[in-house]
Amino acid sequence: TRAAGIAGGVGLSPLTPIGAMVMDGTPKGRGMPQGPKIMKKYKTMFSQFKGAELTAKKWDITREELDAAALESQKRAIRATQEGRFKNEIVPVKGIDKKTGAEITHDKDEGIRYNSNIESIRKMRPLAPKGVITAASSSQISDGASAILVCNERAPRKYNLIPRARIVALGLAGSDPIVMLSGPIPATRDAFKKSGLTMEDMDVYEVNEAFGSVPLAWAKELGADYSKLNVNGGAMALGH
Repeated sequence: TRAAGIAGGVGLSPLTPIGAMVMDGTPKGRGMPQGPKIMKKYKTMFSQFKGAELTAKKWDITREELDAAALESQKRAIRATQEGRFKNEIVPVKGIDKKTGAEITHDKDEGIRYNSNIESIRKMRPLAPKGVITAASSSQISDGASAILVCNERAPRKYNLIPRARIVALGLAGSDPIVMLSGPIPATRDAFKKSGLTMEDMDVYEVNEAFGSVPLAWAKELGADYSKLNVNGGAMALGH
């Protein structure tokens, strides 16, 4: 087996709009993402937006809770940026300002809203009629790329590397495809079962803020301490 490998990815969301697979595939006869058997069984089109609302309803998450979580994500991301917590994981990229022609350097996340306030967030319209999810409590569309070196215990000795973390256990779970966003809950339970650890053993935890209802439902179901969750902000502030 290989001692080490690099895992990474690139996201260019503006170049691939939401629904691109349908807009491209349907006219060219490639079919829909959901085939006739899936439609017959579930009788609905799967949607993360719908799933976010269903998650909020199932775990009794209010608009007030979501608004507060949206603001807190921004505040934590601002604090983490100002304290330089991301400096050792962001590679500065140079570019040209199209308006002025001047050279600029991107060395921090641009999506953070430094002027966020609860009054403005409360005024935002829900994404669905009578819904509780708004743009503020949704992950924003961002460009980015990342990579990480994953290795076994032999690689650090062989290449004189200092590990940043050790993977103790991995959890995998499938969940209701209509609600779809509750998977982190059974996955966490699976990881705890395999590792013998509990929530009380955790110093911090991260759950993707695809929508605010996802980490809030996770925390409510598992009894997690919200002050330890996404301590540097999440996708509502930093992007998805």
